[in-house]
Amino acid sequence: MTREEARQKAKELVGRMTLEERAGQLRYDAPAIERLGIPAYNWWGESLHGVARAGMATVFPQAIGMAATFDEELLNKVGDCIATEGRAKYNAYSAHEDRDIYKGLTFWAPNVNIFRDPRWGRGHETYGEDPYLTSRLGVSYVKGLQGEGETMKAAACAKHFAVHSGPEALRHEFNAEATAKDMEETYLPAFEALVEEGQVEAVMGAYNRVNGEPCCGSKTLIQDTLRGKWNFKGHFVSDCWAIRDFHEHHMVTSSAAESAAMALNAGCDLNCGNTYLHVLNAYQQGLITEETITEAAVRLFTTRYLLGLFDANEYDAIPYETVECEAHLALARQAAEESIVLLKNDGILPLDPGKLKTIGVIGPNANSRKALIGNYHGTASRYITVAEGIQNYVKDQARVLCSEGCSLFEDRTESLAYAGDRLAEARIIAEHSDVVVLCMGLDETLEGEEGDTGNSYASGDKLDLQLPKCQRDLMQAVAETGKPVIFCLMAGSAIDLRYASERFNAVLQLWYPGAEGGRSAADVLFGEVSPSGKLPVTFYEDLAQFPEFTDYHMEGRTYRYMEGKAQYPFGFGLTYGKVAVTAAEAAIGARDENGSGIPDVRIRVTVENQGDFDTDDVVQLYIKCRDCEYAPKNPALCAFRRVHVRAKETLETELTVRAKAFTVVKEDGERIRGGSRYDIYAGTMQPDARSSELTGMEPVKVEVIF
Repeated sequence: MTREEARQKAKELVGRMTLEERAGQLRYDAPAIERLGIPAYNWWGESLHGVARAGMATVFPQAIGMAATFDEELLNKVGDCIATEGRAKYNAYSAHEDRDIYKGLTFWAPNVNIFRDPRWGRGHETYGEDPYLTSRLGVSYVKGLQGEGETMKAAACAKHFAVHSGPEALRHEFNAEATAKDMEETYLPAFEALVEEGQVEAVMGAYNRVNGEPCCGSKTLIQDTLRGKWNFKGHFVSDCWAIRDFHEHHMVTSSAAESAAMALNAGCDLNCGNTYLHVLNAYQQGLITEETITEAAVRLFTTRYLLGLFDANEYDAIPYETVECEAHLALARQAAEESIVLLKNDGILPLDPGKLKTIGVIGPNANSRKALIGNYHGTASRYITVAEGIQNYVKDQARVLCSEGCSLFEDRTESLAYAGDRLAEARIIAEHSDVVVLCMGLDETLEGEEGDTGNSYASGDKLDLQLPKCQRDLMQAVAETGKPVIFCLMAGSAIDLRYASERFNAVLQLWYPGAEGGRSAADVLFGEVSPSGKLPVTFYEDLAQFPEFTDYHMEGRTYRYMEGKAQYPFGFGLTYGKVAVTAAEAAIGARDENGSGIPDVRIRVTVENQGDFDTDDVVQLYIKCRDCEYAPKNPALCAFRRVHVRAKETLETELTVRAKAFTVVKEDGERIRGGSRYDIYAGTMQPDARSSELTGMEPVKVEVIF
């Protein structure tokens, strides 16, 4: 069914409703209209990394982990898998007339906000700090979720529009002030791509204001940009209870009726919350028209028709047995494997279990299920922690000794014990082990959304880049034993890893790797698969020179604008092989092939694995305009491709640098063609001094002159 056909059906159906019924359908928990044969429908669904909050489902790595894969094809498959499980669950629930929250086909994902500041607690819900990477992965996920059949398989939602990345504690009253250049260059490109390329069905507004306007009632964002400039045809939904903030916190209106009118008049069709209970009151006060209410209802029913909710369709036969089936679990394991980033390895990895008698697995996240899942997660039928993954892998080949070592953030694990009550056990296990796998980090209780999971401090945001003191004490205690240590960080954001990097033999970033994460971690530790993830965020040395958290200027933030040296740079990640780009050449396409008057440029690269281990790696292209003042300070990612290279193999692959990469943004926000001279760097990392220092390699530079 085309959108126009669906819209016509929606107009006919809405036209048969009373005004009261139309207004009632603008709630996220839309009631049934029995006389018209319309069942109740709850629009609120979650699927950041698997169908969430609706019972059993495949739990993939958290979004930031999937971003570390740099794998567009994988994100497309994950989206399709989630849609399949969503359909299976919807079919089964509907057959039992269960139309509760989280059980529909409208999923409020992906989160394509830019992870501009490592303190932001919700950053692990995103695809990282780079707008190009976020755009490409977000579009792939949306296309996978929505499908390409006659019927939309599930509806995706780009959130949170726009300029939202903390502080969580202030989000209900905060005004994010962003320059026109930063808006066009950083904060809006991913949303634009999801709308124009991904044809995303929904967009969700953020809690905050942007340059004075509440996002869910912003004429600038919703009417001028989203529906005007980008020609968005889907529906717009508020974040949950965000419209209530208009009069309670932002103080831009004086009543719920005024807030409802402001949002609806701006183009917010659906209210997650209860402020749209006042829509009829606003209508009676003359604040909104019947036509505005009707148009919002038509947009919402257009989505329902596109999803085939009133007609038989090709997805009705998807059985419940597809939920958490073996194929989906295998995909979750693949995603976890590809997401793991090797930050340091002195040669200790991969481990050979045949040469080890005893392995010590220590740390608060070693046997933690919470550390597997991140937030906005589903429920798995089985969770494999890192400790369990190691135990399952080595079986009878080696003894595995385990200790929690410390609490996640408190100074003791037992309330009546002394502080540091598990440190002695950790030392004993380390002393009795040939090698220690030390699992530290955070979980959704320490970094997450304000009010979402009972976060322990700062409304889910981090105060600094340090691990909790109890974990730092444990690191020191284990280091003092002198035993070989592999440090595994399970967290969704940048952490200060100086101590671990200086004192331990290997450092692995596991993120929140999903329900199968422990199995994938073991496969990497023991060399069944080479690590191949790349950092989608910068790991900074510290925050001493970092801008204030509330400052939304991009200057000094992320790899594109930072001044100093990163601890671990964006795009960095080692493998068990030694993959290098040894040659690259450019071919300029026809100037009219993309309709912009600017050519796409194809870069042919030669990739060589000089090591002895078969591995995946990620070829990355970065661009820097040499003769234009408006270009970002540092080279910016403009293309990437995951490749598999066998030991001693040389292969060629081609990447396309899109025409948009050759544009720049002026201070007034106008995007224009850049200069005529560009440097394009081809490698398996960013073209910065720190990446070269860590890898011992340099990217190949190609000059492109128009």
